[in-house]
Amino acid sequence: MLELLVIALDPSLEIQANERATELGLNFVGTLPLKQLQADQAALVLGGDGWSLAQGGKGAPGPVRVDFASGAADHRRRFGGGKSQSIIRALGLKGSYRPNILDATAGLGRDAFVFATQGCEVTLLERSAVVHTLLTDGMNRGRLYPESAEILQRMHLFHASAFDFLQQASVDQRHWDVVYLDPMFPHRSKSALVKKEMRVFRELLGDDLDADDLLSAAWDVATYRVVVKRPRQASWLGERKPDYSLEGKSGRFDLYVRAALPATTDCPA
Repeated sequence: MLELLVIALDPSLEIQANERATELGLNFVGTLPLKQLQADQAALVLGGDGWSLAQGGKGAPGPVRVDFASGAADHRRRFGGGKSQSIIRALGLKGSYRPNILDATAGLGRDAFVFATQGCEVTLLERSAVVHTLLTDGMNRGRLYPESAEILQRMHLFHASAFDFLQQASVDQRHWDVVYLDPMFPHRSKSALVKKEMRVFRELLGDDLDADDLLSAAWDVATYRVVVKRPRQASWLGERKPDYSLEGKSGRFDLYVRAALPATTDCPA
């Protein structure tokens, strides 16, 4: 298990970093170069460009940070394929219809950003305080740029356990058109990991052991459908057969349909 620290890359940032460490109940070790992190350590790092998560040791991937205004997120916004993407088709977008979505396993917010790019209102849940810190930081920075600020206005982030949130939403009779689940699933080996950067998250957070229970909880608050993102060869979540599946580039989307999508007048059914 990795030891998680909080560090600053500049002495001027130490007060802010120390305050966050106190909030998270983590050990703040002051200003420390990333190269001094050991193989059994990871660090929540505050630098001039915001928060990132770094892992120590030879061969460790570079720091992970959330950036919606440039890099992969911006490229996907501009060239990702729009409504033709499997992930967007799974939501059921057609014509002017834009579902409101509950992304119950937000992670780094990349899929939620794609949903919001297509005009959907998205509620994001993230259970990890560390990941929530990264995502909040990335959203705040993204709001400084016109090209991403308008999209981020449609993203509403909460620090919450997905299962607890879904259960309470059911009691309160709250519903979303679509509930989206992308739980962290077990891998047999490191070679099976899709992205190297996810290794540090797996080491720190582990798998979503309540993932099977999430499907039933999501079903209770979904008006039209639950969409579950899975690896191509993975079993169905909770061993529950979907109504149908869509294949993506690196996985598939299992659809559990409660009701037909609302009719629109500006496109074929």
